[in-house]
Parts: sequence; structure tokens; C-alpha cells
Amino acid sequence: MLEIKHLRTLIALRDGGTLVEAAKRLCLTQSALSHQLKDLEDKLGVRLFVRKSKPLRFTRAGLEMLQMADQILPQLRQCELALKKLAGGETGRLHMVIECHSCFEWLMPAINRFRDHWPDVEIDLTTSFHFDPLPALTRGDIDLVITSDPEPDSRIHYRPLFRYQSLLAVSNQHPLASQAQASATDLASETLIHYPVERKRLDIYQHFLLPAGIEPSANRQTELTLMMIQLVASGRGVACLPNWALQPYLDAKLISALPLGEGIWPTLYAAIRADQQDDSYIKDFLSLSIDTCFERLQGIEPIRTLK
Repeated sequence: MLEIKHLRTLIALRDGGTLVEAAKRLCLTQSALSHQLKDLEDKLGVRLFVRKSKPLRFTRAGLEMLQMADQILPQLRQCELALKKLAGGETGRLHMVIECHSCFEWLMPAINRFRDHWPDVEIDLTTSFHFDPLPALTRGDIDLVITSDPEPDSRIHYRPLFRYQSLLAVSNQHPLASQAQASATDLASETLIHYPVERKRLDIYQHFLLPAGIEPSANRQTELTLMMIQLVASGRGVACLPNWALQPYLDAKLISALPLGEGIWPTLYAAIRADQQDDSYIKDFLSLSIDTCFERLQGIEPIRTLK
């Protein structure tokens, strides 16, 4: 009667807090999830959670199932991992480059969890401020690139991780702070603060300014996200960053943020060589990364269809 998918559904419901969020995490419609839960409750003859409760409350039966899920799912994952290691070998190399320079918040915990699973895989990590990593990936110099700018190449497989909203960060005293959204012309008189990379790799240029034919009055570069936030907070310019990267500073009321136009939602990808996409340790790293993202980041959205 009980299936693994039922346990995963309850975990998603608990961690998401609502049916809407749980459906997103499971890549289901809310209607399909509600039907699945009702069918399970009818088969069990008990209710698992209290409808329309805020925050969501589980019944005693639901809590019992959650306790079982917390015990069984990690054991199942460890068993699956052990079988993969037996089938595919336990050693390898995972040299990574990140183009998303605010990714350390979730990438480092993912790497730490991965080390526990694959202690014999050699790991290295660097940023790509000063070189184009995709040719290095196809040459075999590196093994994985975190990027929001996929370039079509039959030798590269792009695994979508999540969607995020690019927001414009401004000081709390900035006139734009009171607007519902920013237009491209609003930035014509602004100093734009950004990472030291090509414009084509910056969301605000690629998806917003270049299509509108707008150029900011000045550009200022920094490699540190914290320095960027400090410059914005002190009125030295504006910056474009992912919503999840800005959230801690918004919560602390250090800055304000607003959408670019009607909203820009890029997708973050993990790029790997096509001939390695079935390697067990790489698949496990990608799975761990996605899990870690949704555990730690606010405002991101899952990808329903892999590209």
C-alpha cells in the first residue's frame, strides 16, 4: 500500500510548507498532488494533515509517516549510492568552475556532502572571472561548469538546476526604491556595479540593457559580492544580482531591490561533457546540488523539463 513516492511526497509537503510549494518541488500540478494525497489517505483510512492550516499541521498519522520517511529515505539513498559505486567504480575527478559568482552559499555545502559520498573523487573549484570555461570543459581541462549562459555544443550536456529572478539592488534612499519595477531607461543615468566578466555573461546586459539599446552612464567592477552590496548601500551605484543572493541583505534592510521590467528569470545550469553525463559520481553531485539549492535558497523555482 505504501510506496517510496508517498514518503517523498510527505517530505516535500513538510519542507515546502504548502501544497503549492510541495507540488513545485515534486514537479506536479497542485491538483495532481492533492489527488495523490487524498487517494493515499483513503487507502490508509486516516487523515495525514490538516487542510487549510497555517502553518501546515500534520496529524498523528502524518507525523508517524514522516518519522518513517526520515529513517527510510536516507537509508535508501545510501543503498542506491553503494550499488552505483559497485557498478561504476569509486574514483574519478571533478574539477569545477563557477560563472555564477554568488553560488558559494549553496555549492560549498553540496561539495561537503559529496565528499562524504565519494571520498576518493578528486575535487577542485575555481571562479571564471578571467577566462572562458566552456572550451576548457570540452578539452577535458575541467569537468563541470556552473553557468547561466549555455552555448549550443553537441559535446556538452546542460543540466538545469533552477530558475531565479534577477533583481536590481539599489540603496534604500534611491528614487528607484519606491518603484514597482525598473525600466531600461532608468539605468541610463546610473553607475552599474558588476563582476569583472564580459557583458554577454551578465544577466542585466544580456536580457535587459542590450535588447533595449541602453548604456549605463558608468560601469564599476568588483569581484566580491559583499563589496558590491556595500557600494550599493552607500549610494555609489546599482547592481543586478540573483534574488536568493540578495535575500540576506534585504532581510537586514541594508538595501532595496526591484524587478527588471516585467521580470527576468534566467536558468542556472551545470554543464558537463556529454560523454560523462551517465557517470555515477557526476549524477550524484548534480542530485546533491539540486537538493542543497532548494534547502538553502529562497525564491528559486524548479525546472519541470530537462533540456
